[in-house]
Amino acid sequence: MTDTIRLGLIGDNIAASQSPRLHRLAGQQNGRRVTYDSLIPASEGADFDVLFDRCRTIGYRGINVTYPYKERVTAKVRIDDPLVKAVGAVNTVLFDADGPRGFNTDYSGFVAAYRRVRGDAAPGPVLMIGAGGVGRAVAFGLVALGVGELRLADRDAAKAETLAKALRAASPGRHVVVGTDAAALAPGASGLVNCTPVGMVGYDGTPLPADRMAGAEWAFDAVYTPVETQFLSKAGAAGLQIISGYELFIGQGVDAWALFTGLPLDEDRLRADLAAGRDVS
Repeated sequence: MTDTIRLGLIGDNIAASQSPRLHRLAGQQNGRRVTYDSLIPASEGADFDVLFDRCRTIGYRGINVTYPYKERVTAKVRIDDPLVKAVGAVNTVLFDADGPRGFNTDYSGFVAAYRRVRGDAAPGPVLMIGAGGVGRAVAFGLVALGVGELRLADRDAAKAETLAKALRAASPGRHVVVGTDAAALAPGASGLVNCTPVGMVGYDGTPLPADRMAGAEWAFDAVYTPVETQFLSKAGAAGLQIISGYELFIGQGVDAWALFTGLPLDEDRLRADLAAGRDVS
């Protein structure tokens, strides 16, 4: 392994991402220099496929992939893990000598985030809004956590139904309901989950009206820029237990670092450095 570890992130609207800092700080813990480039297709003047191929050929060890390319990238990588194949989305790619390999650390990151906040508590019936790349990973994470009833809301009904079919195939007997109107699916849900970009910097708003949060027990938002989204703010005001997208960010980043490098990481130190605003020049 060379002294410098070259990494990157491909996605839209990622200027506020903390991933570059996370991986540079992880490198510092190990005495290694890490470069981590934010690669936005529109800014680079190249589409996703061109950027991906460029990363593969000019010395990147690996890349993370975020909205809206997590499903698209699956056609460009080898996926060995049957679970990741079932998820149908990839957020971490390693460029090996025998070709690019795809992984999903959103899945493991979400499970860790849930356990950190709610321990062994059952999810109960869950409304999940958004059936795209991160939604697919979170949905399979909810299955691993024992969700009995999952309600999938997406304006693209076909996308939601495709995810529902994948979940039913992976976990027969799981009760999965599909719809386009999140508010209509909310009554009786214990968990409320946002897996859309709504609420992210540049995508203001909330995917669910505050008056549809009453009666729920917990809420998770995959968005972490900003950490306190409008969705989580309203959920907290309604008395729900909050799981921040920042927890998913940490979890997926720690797992991605392990895949990229195999090097150790002190997560408590990493959290403290990130919270203090530290970086590596």
